[in-house]
Amino acid sequence: MITKIAITDDHEMIRNGIDSLLENYPDILIVGKYKNAEDTILALKESQPNVLLLDINLPDINGIDLCKVLLKSYAKLKIIALSNFDETSFVKRILANGAHGYLLKNTNSEELVEAIQTVLKGEQFIQKDIQKKLFNRSIGQQKKTSLNVIKLTQREKEVLQCIYEELTTQEAAKKLFISPKTVETHRASLMIKLEAKNSVGIIKKALEKQLLQI
Repeated sequence: MITKIAITDDHEMIRNGIDSLLENYPDILIVGKYKNAEDTILALKESQPNVLLLDINLPDINGIDLCKVLLKSYAKLKIIALSNFDETSFVKRILANGAHGYLLKNTNSEELVEAIQTVLKGEQFIQKDIQKKLFNRSIGQQKKTSLNVIKLTQREKEVLQCIYEELTTQEAAKKLFISPKTVETHRASLMIKLEAKNSVGIIKKALEKQLLQI
C-alpha cells in the first residue's frame, strides 16, 4: 500500500531535503510540496495525502492554527509538525490543535519514516528528547518560578523592540542587519510564544509580561 505524503514548508531547501530523505522508500509517494498555508489549503483536496508534514513557522498562517483549520476539513489526515523549536509550549499547542506528531527538522530518514508509520496506526509520535522535556515539566522537575516565564532569545528581544517602535519588516531588517525573512521568522516565533495573533497582541502581551524596555 502506497502512503501519500505532502510537505508544507516555506523553505524550498527543506521541502527538497525531506523529499530526498523519503525517496528510497518505494511505499512512500510525495504528492505535494507547498510553500505556505494558502497553497496547502487549495491543493489538499486534489492531492489527498495520508500524512502532511507541516512546518510551524509559515509566512501567512502559523502551522499551529493551520493544523486546526485543516483537520476540520480533512478529519482522516494525519499531521506531523516540523519545527526548529523544541519548546514545550509549541509542542503542547499544536498537539492540542490535533497534530499527531512532532519532529525537529534535524530528523533522519529512519526517524521520519517511523513517525509516519506510527501516526498512520493512530498513535502519537514525539521525538524522544521532546518527550523527555514534556515529562520533566509534567512531574515538576523544572522550578515552579520558571513555569510561567516566557524566554526570548536575544534576537527575538531585538525584533520585539522593533515591533514596539512600529518599524516595518524592511526597517527592522536594516536596523538589525538581518534579512526581512529572518525578521518575519522571529516575529512568528514571538506570536507563538506570546499566544498573540498580530503585532498589537505581541506588544500587549509583552507589556503584561514586562518583556519590553520602555
